[in-house]
Amino acid sequence: MSWETAVERAINNNVPRVYKILREHPYILDLAKELREAKLKVLENLEYYVDKTLDSVKRAGGHGYLASSPEEAREIVEKIVGKGKTVVMGKSMVAYEAGIREFLIRQGNEVWETDLGEFLIQLANQPPSHIIAPAIHLTKEEVEKLLKQKIGGVHEGSTHEELVTMVRQFLREKFVKADVGITGANAVASDTGTIALIENEGNIRFSSISPTVHIAITGVDKIVPTLADATKEVLVQSAFAGLYPPTYVNFTSGPSSTADIEMKRISPAHGPKEFHLILLDNGRIKASKDPVLREALLCIRCGRCHLHCPVYRALGVKWGDPPFTGPMGAMWSYVVYNDPKPAMYCAHSGNCKEVCPMRINIPRVLEYIKWKGNRQKA
Repeated sequence: MSWETAVERAINNNVPRVYKILREHPYILDLAKELREAKLKVLENLEYYVDKTLDSVKRAGGHGYLASSPEEAREIVEKIVGKGKTVVMGKSMVAYEAGIREFLIRQGNEVWETDLGEFLIQLANQPPSHIIAPAIHLTKEEVEKLLKQKIGGVHEGSTHEELVTMVRQFLREKFVKADVGITGANAVASDTGTIALIENEGNIRFSSISPTVHIAITGVDKIVPTLADATKEVLVQSAFAGLYPPTYVNFTSGPSSTADIEMKRISPAHGPKEFHLILLDNGRIKASKDPVLREALLCIRCGRCHLHCPVYRALGVKWGDPPFTGPMGAMWSYVVYNDPKPAMYCAHSGNCKEVCPMRINIPRVLEYIKWKGNRQKA
Protein backbone atom coordinates (compact mmCIF):
# COMPACT_ATOMS: atom_id res chain seq x y z
CA MET A 1 0.00 0.00 0.00
CA SER A 2 1.12 3.61 -0.59
CA TRP A 3 0.31 7.27 -0.15
CA GLU A 4 -1.37 7.19 -3.57
CA THR A 5 -3.74 4.45 -2.42
CA ALA A 6 -4.57 6.17 0.86
CA VAL A 7 -5.23 9.61 -0.61
CA GLU A 8 -7.30 8.19 -3.48
CA ARG A 9 -9.57 6.40 -1.02
CA ALA A 10 -9.93 9.62 1.02
CA ILE A 11 -10.78 11.70 -2.04
CA ASN A 12 -13.39 9.21 -3.23
CA ASN A 13 -14.99 9.16 0.22
CA ASN A 14 -14.89 12.91 0.87
CA VAL A 15 -15.11 15.06 -2.27
CA PRO A 16 -18.53 13.89 -3.57
CA ARG A 17 -19.94 14.08 -0.05
CA VAL A 18 -19.02 17.78 0.33
CA TYR A 19 -20.73 18.68 -2.96
CA LYS A 20 -23.82 16.72 -1.86
CA ILE A 21 -23.94 18.57 1.49
CA LEU A 22 -23.72 21.97 -0.21
CA ARG A 23 -26.49 21.05 -2.66
CA GLU A 24 -28.82 19.86 0.10
CA HIS A 25 -28.07 22.73 2.52
CA PRO A 26 -27.51 25.84 0.36
CA TYR A 27 -27.78 28.17 3.36
CA ILE A 28 -24.26 27.05 4.28
CA LEU A 29 -22.92 29.24 1.48
CA ASP A 30 -24.68 32.30 2.93
CA LEU A 31 -23.26 31.52 6.37
CA ALA A 32 -19.78 31.26 4.84
CA LYS A 33 -20.09 34.73 3.33
CA GLU A 34 -21.24 36.19 6.65
CA LEU A 35 -18.44 34.40 8.49
CA ARG A 36 -15.78 35.82 6.16
CA GLU A 37 -16.99 39.37 6.90
CA ALA A 38 -17.04 38.70 10.66
CA LYS A 39 -13.50 37.31 10.63
CA LEU A 40 -12.21 40.22 8.55
CA LYS A 41 -13.70 42.62 11.10
CA VAL A 42 -11.61 40.97 13.83
CA LEU A 43 -8.42 40.78 11.76
CA GLU A 44 -8.58 44.49 11.02
CA ASN A 45 -8.34 45.17 14.77
CA LEU A 46 -6.98 41.93 16.18
CA GLU A 47 -5.25 43.24 19.32
CA TYR A 48 -8.47 44.91 20.47
CA TYR A 49 -10.40 41.66 20.06
CA VAL A 50 -7.70 39.68 21.89
CA ASP A 51 -8.05 41.97 24.92
CA LYS A 52 -11.84 41.83 24.71
CA THR A 53 -11.80 38.04 24.54
CA LEU A 54 -9.51 37.68 27.56
CA ASP A 55 -11.78 40.01 29.57
CA SER A 56 -14.80 37.95 28.57
CA VAL A 57 -13.12 34.69 29.64
CA LYS A 58 -12.41 36.24 33.04
CA ARG A 59 -16.03 37.39 33.43
CA ALA A 60 -17.15 33.83 32.72
CA GLY A 61 -15.02 32.53 35.59
CA GLY A 62 -12.10 31.28 33.51
CA HIS A 63 -8.46 32.24 33.08
CA GLY A 64 -7.24 33.75 29.82
CA TYR A 65 -3.67 34.13 28.54
CA LEU A 66 -1.98 35.55 25.46
CA ALA A 67 1.19 33.62 24.57
CA SER A 68 3.44 35.42 22.12
CA SER A 69 5.42 32.26 21.28
CA PRO A 70 5.29 28.46 21.64
CA GLU A 71 7.79 28.78 24.50
CA GLU A 72 5.43 31.06 26.41
CA ALA A 73 2.53 28.70 25.73
CA ARG A 74 4.50 25.77 27.15
CA GLU A 75 5.43 27.80 30.25
CA ILE A 76 1.76 28.60 30.88
CA VAL A 77 0.73 24.97 30.40
CA GLU A 78 3.52 23.77 32.72
CA LYS A 79 2.31 26.04 35.53
CA ILE A 80 -1.23 24.72 35.18
CA VAL A 81 -0.49 21.01 34.71
CA GLY A 82 2.65 20.41 36.77
CA LYS A 83 4.15 16.92 36.82
CA GLY A 84 2.99 13.35 37.31
CA LYS A 85 -0.47 13.95 35.83
CA THR A 86 -2.53 12.04 33.30
CA VAL A 87 -3.45 14.31 30.40
CA VAL A 88 -5.89 13.59 27.58
CA MET A 89 -5.73 15.74 24.50
CA GLY A 90 -8.51 16.49 22.05
CA LYS A 91 -7.31 17.32 18.57
CA SER A 92 -5.46 20.65 18.51
CA MET A 93 -3.20 21.82 15.70
CA VAL A 94 -2.05 24.74 17.81
CA ALA A 95 -1.05 22.39 20.64
CA TYR A 96 1.02 20.52 18.05
CA GLU A 97 2.47 23.81 16.79
CA ALA A 98 3.51 24.66 20.35
CA GLY A 99 4.90 21.18 21.04
CA ILE A 100 2.63 20.72 24.05
CA ARG A 101 2.32 16.90 24.03
CA GLU A 102 6.02 16.12 23.85
CA PHE A 103 6.79 18.87 26.37
CA LEU A 104 4.36 17.47 28.94
CA ILE A 105 5.74 13.96 28.46
CA ARG A 106 9.26 15.26 29.11
CA GLN A 107 7.92 16.87 32.29
CA GLY A 108 6.90 13.44 33.58
CA ASN A 109 3.25 13.37 32.62
CA GLU A 110 1.30 10.56 30.92
CA VAL A 111 -0.20 12.12 27.80
CA TRP A 112 -2.59 10.57 25.30
CA GLU A 113 -4.05 11.92 22.10
CA THR A 114 -7.71 10.90 21.95
CA ASP A 115 -8.76 11.90 18.43
CA LEU A 116 -8.44 8.63 16.50
CA GLY A 117 -6.20 10.07 13.79
CA GLU A 118 -3.98 11.88 16.30
CA PHE A 119 -3.83 8.71 18.44
CA LEU A 120 -2.65 6.69 15.44
CA ILE A 121 0.14 9.08 14.52
CA GLN A 122 1.16 9.28 18.19
CA LEU A 123 1.54 5.49 18.19
CA ALA A 124 3.35 5.61 14.84
CA ASN A 125 5.54 8.57 15.97
CA GLN A 126 4.72 10.35 12.73
CA PRO A 127 3.65 13.93 11.90
CA PRO A 128 0.06 14.67 10.81
CA SER A 129 -0.52 14.58 7.05
CA HIS A 130 -3.83 16.44 6.81
CA ILE A 131 -5.43 19.24 8.77
CA ILE A 132 -8.55 17.35 9.89
CA ALA A 133 -7.52 13.78 9.03
CA PRO A 134 -3.99 13.56 10.45
CA ALA A 135 -3.60 9.86 9.65
CA ILE A 136 -4.92 10.14 6.09
CA HIS A 137 -1.65 8.64 4.84
CA LEU A 138 -2.32 5.33 6.62
CA THR A 139 -4.40 2.69 4.87
CA LYS A 140 -6.70 0.42 6.87
CA GLU A 141 -4.18 -2.36 6.49
CA GLU A 142 -1.41 -0.17 7.93
CA VAL A 143 -3.64 0.92 10.83
CA GLU A 144 -4.40 -2.74 11.55
CA LYS A 145 -0.68 -3.58 11.69
CA LEU A 146 0.08 -0.53 13.87
CA LEU A 147 -2.61 -1.27 16.45
CA LYS A 148 -1.65 -4.94 16.57
CA GLN A 149 1.94 -3.95 17.43
CA LYS A 150 1.16 -1.15 19.91
CA ILE A 151 -2.00 -2.07 21.85
CA GLY A 152 -2.90 -5.58 20.68
CA GLY A 153 -6.33 -7.11 20.36
CA VAL A 154 -6.44 -6.70 16.58
CA HIS A 155 -6.55 -9.62 14.18
CA GLU A 156 -5.64 -9.81 10.52
CA GLY A 157 -8.50 -8.69 8.31
CA SER A 158 -10.19 -6.58 11.02
CA THR A 159 -12.97 -4.32 9.82
CA HIS A 160 -12.93 -0.53 10.20
CA GLU A 161 -15.50 -0.93 13.00
CA GLU A 162 -13.38 -3.47 14.88
CA LEU A 163 -10.31 -1.22 14.72
CA VAL A 164 -12.24 1.75 16.13
CA THR A 165 -13.73 -0.42 18.88
CA MET A 166 -10.28 -1.52 20.02
CA VAL A 167 -9.07 2.09 20.30
CA ARG A 168 -12.26 3.02 22.15
CA GLN A 169 -11.63 0.31 24.74
CA PHE A 170 -7.99 1.34 25.17
CA LEU A 171 -8.70 5.05 25.66
CA ARG A 172 -11.74 4.70 27.91
CA GLU A 173 -9.56 4.14 31.01
CA LYS A 174 -7.42 7.15 30.11
CA PHE A 175 -10.47 9.43 29.97
CA VAL A 176 -11.69 8.24 33.37
CA LYS A 177 -8.43 8.76 35.23
CA ALA A 178 -7.30 11.97 33.46
CA ASP A 179 -6.42 14.96 35.63
CA VAL A 180 -6.25 17.47 32.79
CA GLY A 181 -7.95 17.74 29.40
CA ILE A 182 -6.42 19.83 26.62
CA THR A 183 -8.42 20.80 23.55
CA GLY A 184 -8.20 23.32 20.77
CA ALA A 185 -11.04 25.61 19.69
CA ASN A 186 -12.68 25.94 16.29
CA ALA A 187 -13.84 29.43 17.21
CA VAL A 188 -13.66 31.81 20.17
CA ALA A 189 -16.46 34.31 20.76
CA SER A 190 -15.06 37.65 21.83
CA ASP A 191 -18.30 38.92 23.39
CA THR A 192 -18.75 35.96 25.76
CA GLY A 193 -15.35 34.26 26.02
CA THR A 194 -16.99 31.06 24.79
CA ILE A 195 -15.04 28.48 22.82
CA ALA A 196 -16.78 26.41 20.16
CA LEU A 197 -15.60 22.89 19.39
CA ILE A 198 -16.91 20.62 16.70
CA GLU A 199 -16.33 16.89 16.59
CA ASN A 200 -17.82 13.53 15.72
CA GLU A 201 -16.00 11.04 17.94
CA GLY A 202 -17.00 12.28 21.41
CA ASN A 203 -13.38 12.44 22.54
CA ILE A 204 -13.48 16.22 22.89
CA ARG A 205 -16.49 15.99 25.20
CA PHE A 206 -14.65 13.47 27.34
CA SER A 207 -11.47 15.57 27.33
CA SER A 208 -13.22 18.82 28.21
CA ILE A 209 -15.73 17.48 30.74
CA SER A 210 -14.27 14.52 32.66
CA PRO A 211 -10.99 16.00 34.03
CA THR A 212 -11.10 18.65 36.75
CA VAL A 213 -9.00 21.03 34.64
CA HIS A 214 -9.75 22.01 31.03
CA ILE A 215 -7.16 23.88 28.99
CA ALA A 216 -8.06 25.16 25.53
CA ILE A 217 -5.19 26.34 23.35
CA THR A 218 -5.81 27.99 20.02
CA GLY A 219 -4.58 30.77 17.77
CA VAL A 220 -5.70 34.39 18.01
CA ASP A 221 -6.99 33.98 14.46
CA LYS A 222 -9.86 31.86 15.80
CA ILE A 223 -11.49 34.86 17.50
CA VAL A 224 -14.82 35.99 16.04
CA PRO A 225 -16.93 38.93 17.26
CA THR A 226 -19.89 37.07 18.78
CA LEU A 227 -21.16 33.67 19.88
CA ALA A 228 -23.50 33.76 16.87
CA ASP A 229 -20.45 34.06 14.60
CA ALA A 230 -18.78 31.13 16.41
CA THR A 231 -21.87 29.05 15.67
CA LYS A 232 -21.60 29.93 11.99
CA GLU A 233 -17.94 28.88 11.96
CA VAL A 234 -18.54 25.38 13.31
CA LEU A 235 -21.43 24.80 10.89
CA VAL A 236 -19.46 26.02 7.87
CA GLN A 237 -16.33 24.12 8.89
CA SER A 238 -18.18 20.83 9.30
CA ALA A 239 -19.99 21.21 5.98
CA PHE A 240 -16.88 21.94 3.94
CA ALA A 241 -15.06 19.13 5.74
CA GLY A 242 -17.78 16.74 4.54
CA LEU A 243 -19.02 15.97 8.04
CA TYR A 244 -22.37 17.76 8.12
CA PRO A 245 -24.34 17.68 10.31
CA PRO A 246 -21.68 17.33 12.98
CA THR A 247 -22.29 14.68 15.59
CA TYR A 248 -21.36 17.03 18.43
CA VAL A 249 -20.98 20.79 18.85
CA ASN A 250 -19.54 21.87 22.19
CA PHE A 251 -19.70 25.37 23.67
CA THR A 252 -17.66 26.09 26.79
CA SER A 253 -17.93 29.33 28.77
CA GLY A 254 -15.76 29.03 31.86
CA PRO A 255 -15.77 26.15 34.38
CA SER A 256 -18.85 24.02 35.07
CA SER A 257 -21.66 25.70 36.99
CA THR A 258 -25.15 25.26 38.40
CA ALA A 259 -28.01 27.51 39.48
CA ASP A 260 -30.26 24.77 40.84
CA ILE A 261 -30.37 26.10 44.41
CA GLU A 262 -32.36 29.32 44.63
CA MET A 263 -31.31 30.16 41.05
CA LYS A 264 -27.93 31.30 42.36
CA ARG A 265 -25.25 30.43 39.82
CA ILE A 266 -22.17 28.89 41.41
CA SER A 267 -19.13 27.00 40.18
CA PRO A 268 -17.97 24.23 39.90
CA ALA A 269 -20.61 21.57 39.36
CA HIS A 270 -20.02 18.18 37.72
CA GLY A 271 -17.55 19.33 35.07
CA PRO A 272 -14.12 20.97 35.35
CA LYS A 273 -13.31 23.20 38.30
CA GLU A 274 -10.93 25.24 36.18
CA PHE A 275 -11.06 26.55 32.61
CA HIS A 276 -8.00 28.07 30.96
CA LEU A 277 -7.87 29.60 27.48
CA ILE A 278 -4.45 30.14 25.92
CA LEU A 279 -4.40 32.30 22.78
CA LEU A 280 -1.22 31.83 20.76
CA ASP A 281 0.14 34.65 18.61
CA ASN A 282 3.34 33.21 17.08
CA GLY A 283 3.33 35.53 14.07
CA ARG A 284 -0.43 35.83 13.61
CA ILE A 285 -0.79 39.44 14.80
CA LYS A 286 2.08 40.52 12.54
CA ALA A 287 0.42 38.73 9.60
CA SER A 288 -2.90 40.45 10.35
CA LYS A 289 -1.26 43.80 9.58
CA ASP A 290 -0.17 42.63 6.10
CA PRO A 291 -3.08 43.03 3.64
CA VAL A 292 -2.05 39.90 1.67
CA LEU A 293 -1.02 37.57 4.51
CA ARG A 294 -4.15 38.58 6.43
CA GLU A 295 -6.12 36.40 4.02
CA ALA A 296 -4.35 33.29 5.36
CA LEU A 297 -5.78 33.99 8.82
CA LEU A 298 -9.32 33.56 7.46
CA CYS A 299 -8.73 29.80 7.12
CA ILE A 300 -11.24 27.73 9.13
CA ARG A 301 -9.29 24.46 8.81
CA CYS A 302 -11.81 22.47 6.79
CA GLY A 303 -9.04 20.82 4.74
CA ARG A 304 -11.00 20.95 1.49
CA CYS A 305 -8.14 22.61 -0.43
CA HIS A 306 -5.88 19.63 0.23
CA LEU A 307 -7.97 17.11 -1.68
CA HIS A 308 -8.35 19.39 -4.73
CA CYS A 309 -4.64 20.19 -5.03
CA PRO A 310 -2.46 18.20 -7.48
CA VAL A 311 0.71 19.07 -5.58
CA TYR A 312 -0.66 17.74 -2.29
CA ARG A 313 -1.84 14.59 -4.02
CA ALA A 314 1.73 14.07 -5.23
CA LEU A 315 3.69 15.10 -2.13
CA GLY A 316 1.35 14.55 0.85
CA VAL A 317 2.89 15.18 4.26
CA LYS A 318 6.19 16.14 2.61
CA TRP A 319 4.60 19.45 1.54
CA GLY A 320 4.66 21.93 4.42
CA ASP A 321 5.80 22.13 8.01
CA PRO A 322 3.60 19.88 10.18
CA PRO A 323 0.93 20.26 11.28
CA PHE A 324 0.51 22.67 8.37
CA THR A 325 0.42 20.70 5.12
CA GLY A 326 -1.14 21.24 1.72
CA PRO A 327 -2.08 24.62 0.17
CA MET A 328 -3.24 26.20 3.43
CA GLY A 329 -0.23 24.70 5.15
CA ALA A 330 2.11 26.40 2.69
CA MET A 331 0.60 29.73 3.78
CA TRP A 332 0.73 28.87 7.47
CA SER A 333 4.29 27.53 7.32
CA TYR A 334 5.28 31.10 6.50
CA VAL A 335 2.97 32.78 9.02
CA VAL A 336 4.12 30.80 12.08
CA TYR A 337 7.53 29.38 11.06
CA ASN A 338 8.68 32.15 8.66
CA ASP A 339 9.40 29.37 6.16
CA PRO A 340 8.76 30.37 2.52
CA LYS A 341 9.98 27.06 1.02
CA PRO A 342 6.60 25.22 1.02
CA ALA A 343 5.09 28.06 -1.05
CA MET A 344 7.71 27.44 -3.73
CA TYR A 345 6.08 24.09 -4.59
CA CYS A 346 2.73 25.67 -5.54
CA ALA A 347 1.94 25.01 -9.23
CA HIS A 348 -0.91 27.57 -9.23
CA SER A 349 -3.62 25.22 -10.52
CA GLY A 350 -6.12 27.47 -8.70
CA ASN A 351 -8.37 24.65 -7.44
CA CYS A 352 -7.79 25.66 -3.81
CA LYS A 353 -9.19 29.14 -4.42
CA GLU A 354 -12.30 27.73 -6.10
CA VAL A 355 -13.22 25.36 -3.24
CA CYS A 356 -12.24 27.50 -0.24
CA PRO A 357 -15.31 28.42 1.86
CA MET A 358 -13.63 31.68 2.94
CA ARG A 359 -12.79 32.52 -0.70
CA ILE A 360 -9.12 32.91 0.19
CA ASN A 361 -7.05 33.58 -2.91
CA ILE A 362 -4.47 30.99 -1.83
CA PRO A 363 -2.43 31.12 -5.08
CA ARG A 364 -2.06 34.90 -4.70
CA VAL A 365 -0.94 34.54 -1.07
CA LEU A 366 1.59 31.85 -2.03
CA GLU A 367 2.88 33.95 -4.91
CA TYR A 368 3.41 36.80 -2.42
CA ILE A 369 5.26 34.47 -0.04
CA LYS A 370 7.47 33.30 -2.92
CA TRP A 371 8.33 36.94 -3.60
CA LYS A 372 9.11 37.58 0.07
CA GLY A 373 11.19 34.40 0.24
CA ASN A 374 13.26 35.42 -2.77
CA ARG A 375 13.82 38.84 -1.21
CA GLN A 376 15.08 37.16 1.98
CA LYS A 377 17.63 35.18 -0.07
CA ALA A 378 18.80 38.24 -2.03
